[in-house]
Amino acid sequence: MEHFRKLVHRNVMPIRWGDMDALGHVNNTIYFRYMEQTRVEWIEQLGYPVGVQQDEAVVIVNASCTFLLPLTYPGEVECRMYVGQPGRSSIPSFYELRKVGEDVLYAEGAAKIVWMAPATGKSMPLPPRILQSIAA
Repeated sequence: MEHFRKLVHRNVMPIRWGDMDALGHVNNTIYFRYMEQTRVEWIEQLGYPVGVQQDEAVVIVNASCTFLLPLTYPGEVECRMYVGQPGRSSIPSFYELRKVGEDVLYAEGAAKIVWMAPATGKSMPLPPRILQSIAA
């Protein structure tokens, strides 16, 4: 059985000198930042400003990354974000990180996105706008 996976956003970011660690490659924590920035841009392009107090919000309940090759400065990293089959209140998201100009996979990651009500801290059903964007 094939799993549903849809490309929903692509982001290109500079690899900054300060992203690297003492070993001369991008620190493992920065890969999560690249994925986070891509996810935030996707959510905002759907009309949900991140960081603005609202009646609904997005949280991440787990995140992972498999480091395949070390990214290094200088260059740009392309992060492709995919989503899987949505549940009642959550969406699985998947990420591929490549260096721009190379068709090589440097890392792949995943995060479970949960829609929630900040007032209660409880999950809530995904908004129709989100479901429509995934189905489109």
